[in-house]
Amino acid sequence: MNNRARLIEQLKSVPGCPGVYVYRDSDGVVIYVGKAKSLRNRMRSYFQGGNNTPKTRALVERITDFEFYVTDNEIEALVLECNLIKKYRPAFNVSYRDDKSYPYLAITWQDDFPRIMVTREHHRRDTKYYGPYTSVQAVRETFDTLRRIFPFRTCRRRKPGKSTGSPCLNYHIKRCMGPCVGAVPKEEYRAMMEKIELFLEGRPEPVIKQLEAEMQEAAVSLEFERAARVRDRLEAARHVLQKQKIVSEAGEDYDAIGVSIDGSLGCVNLSIVRDGKLIGSENFVLDRGESDGDILDAFIKQHYVNSTAIPPQIIVPVEVEDRELIEAWLTGRRGTRVLLRVPQRGDKRELIDMASANAGHALAMSVIRRSWEKESSIFALESLASALALSAPPSRIECFDISTIQGHNSVGSMIVFNNGRATRDDYRKFKIRCDGGVNDYAMMHEVICRRLEHLKVKFDPSFSSKPDLIIVDGGKPQLSAAILAMREIGFDDIPVIGLAKREEAIYVPGFAEPILLDRGSEALKLIQRIRDEAHRYAITYHRKLRGRAMVESVLDKIPGVGESRKRLLLKHFGSPSAIVGATLEELKSVPGLPGIIAERVHKHFHLGGAGI
Repeated sequence: MNNRARLIEQLKSVPGCPGVYVYRDSDGVVIYVGKAKSLRNRMRSYFQGGNNTPKTRALVERITDFEFYVTDNEIEALVLECNLIKKYRPAFNVSYRDDKSYPYLAITWQDDFPRIMVTREHHRRDTKYYGPYTSVQAVRETFDTLRRIFPFRTCRRRKPGKSTGSPCLNYHIKRCMGPCVGAVPKEEYRAMMEKIELFLEGRPEPVIKQLEAEMQEAAVSLEFERAARVRDRLEAARHVLQKQKIVSEAGEDYDAIGVSIDGSLGCVNLSIVRDGKLIGSENFVLDRGESDGDILDAFIKQHYVNSTAIPPQIIVPVEVEDRELIEAWLTGRRGTRVLLRVPQRGDKRELIDMASANAGHALAMSVIRRSWEKESSIFALESLASALALSAPPSRIECFDISTIQGHNSVGSMIVFNNGRATRDDYRKFKIRCDGGVNDYAMMHEVICRRLEHLKVKFDPSFSSKPDLIIVDGGKPQLSAAILAMREIGFDDIPVIGLAKREEAIYVPGFAEPILLDRGSEALKLIQRIRDEAHRYAITYHRKLRGRAMVESVLDKIPGVGESRKRLLLKHFGSPSAIVGATLEELKSVPGLPGIIAERVHKHFHLGGAGI
């Protein structure tokens, strides 16, 4: 029985229920995720030919296996589809380019004196998120604007202030209200944070009116220095207001989405309208779309599943497939009715046309940038192949680094570059198992062995691709360890080099002297970028383990806190620093942790002076 016949036979057992289906290729890699009102009918349609598009025909040719998940209704299927696409990033689904994560602004309402943070995660309880923003620069500009207008605290601890108990410079120069020294009541500080919320939601008018009143009051009281400070904050707020274009006299809230497509590459422009004013515009580039409807459907699902601000109306240039289903899903997320509309005329149609034009300009720039990056990468890879006498430019490059302090919490990192670009989904971390103290040779040998063992069994799809070049961070000892590991596992045919930091010397097997590339060469810049990324990834993981080990060590000193309760605390709070900064109420809210143990933990960190 051939593969197609086998799959059709398997489809007979698929139920006619709503759910999500997942297609895999011969390597077990997820290549497509879809949802269906009837799983049986939808999945059979792929193998019945008919009017399948070239993209669908290419997909069917690669399918070797499938799985499916039955859900209670279509909305559950839609949500599951979004989450699985985000998890697997399948090759045949329309998806954001470089959509590993987007930055958000977060307000930590769980703190007595809330903080504002820039973060890439958006799942913590009692924290309100604003975004996503398309770049760190955009979110930093917003944060800096807020700092010019509002004197909120910027210290990172849950409890405001430094560990010394003295106020920071921001308090002395009137850039912070001073909650760390009791200079502001909790209620007044939180009232200011509520105004920041209004500002982030695109409603600065109440803030401007209050600042005008404060300035007048200070001037009447002859407090000219305070009046000048309020004036500066007022000017910053007015500058934001001036940048907001009025597009609706009715004061409506909605998002306008414009689309442009060039081949399989598409761009969406999201224009945000609040109180009738255009307060922002963002561009998102997406891959693998065949029509405006494809791009719109994928963008709405992938963007609003993470968005923290869903408006009551979303206007789009063409009808969206599953419009009623998406409206019901977004209504559930927002809590009030959400409508998707296609305006035919008037101001909203003009805004859609403007958004589509902006998407076209952004897409043109992205195509040019993509072409330039491709040419630059090809040149760098060809130069590297020439310098190392490789038979062909290395498409997949893997780089390994070790991070340790005196042999404790030792870790290894593996980062992957495909065609000169980082493939972060394929990154892997290794917790070193060998107990040989400070022995970089043994640790590198272990990491390379463990990576290549995966290549033999092909259990993990991200490990199943054979590298064209392996780079180890270090000189001759690390290179020798890698060569020995490759021989033992049976992959000594893979080119491997070592890169020493001091002289940026490249060590190649079989050569006594290292290769020294020109400092300005594209080949050297590429391998330096790869090496630095491996070092960053290893250091980040090492710091995480070290912090966890330190807090676990401190927890060992608290009576009644054993291994299970340490794991309970770490799972609940997510990080060691969060345990240290937790309030007594937060500790008592941990499910399964007795109140007396919560009191001991809080007393140890806050009264005993322990910390990390």
